[in-house]
Amino acid sequence: MYDANYKRRILVVEDEMAIQQVLCFFLKHHNFEVMAASNGQEAMQIIPDFQPNLIILDLVMQPGSGWDVLHWLRANRLLPHIPVLVVSALVQLREQMQVFEEGAIEYLTKPTQPSVIVERVRTLLALSTEQRAMLQHKRMDEQRKTLKRLHSPQPDEFVY
Repeated sequence: MYDANYKRRILVVEDEMAIQQVLCFFLKHHNFEVMAASNGQEAMQIIPDFQPNLIILDLVMQPGSGWDVLHWLRANRLLPHIPVLVVSALVQLREQMQVFEEGAIEYLTKPTQPSVIVERVRTLLALSTEQRAMLQHKRMDEQRKTLKRLHSPQPDEFVY
C-alpha cells in the first residue's frame, strides 16, 4: 500500500560537487529523501544503513568507481532490488552495454537536465521489480542491436 507520507530514499553518488548539489536540491524539492556520496567507497559504506530505494551513480570516481559499486551491489545481492540509474559522461556503447550487464537499469549521459533525471527516477520507482528487469533487458537488446548495426558493413560501403 502506498503511504503518501513515506519519502522514497535516493542515494546520489557523484564526485563533481556542483552536479551532486544540483541533483540533491532537485530531488529534495520533489519530496525525496536524499543522501549523497562523493565516491564509490563512501557509497558502499552508506548503502547498508540508508537503504536507498534507488541509486543515481556516476562511473568515473576515486576511490571506488561506479563500476566497483555495481560489482559490490551484485555481490551482496542488492540488485535488482535497488534500481541503479547511471548518469555518466562515458558515451561509448560498449561501456553502456557493460553497465546494463552489471545490473544497472537505466543509463543517461552527462550533461542531462536535472528535471529529466527526476522524471526518470519517478518512472523507475513506479515500476515493479519484474518491470525493471524487463526494462533492463530491453536496454541491453537495444545496445546490442546498435553495436551490431554499427559494426556490420553497410550496403553502400566497400569491404576490403
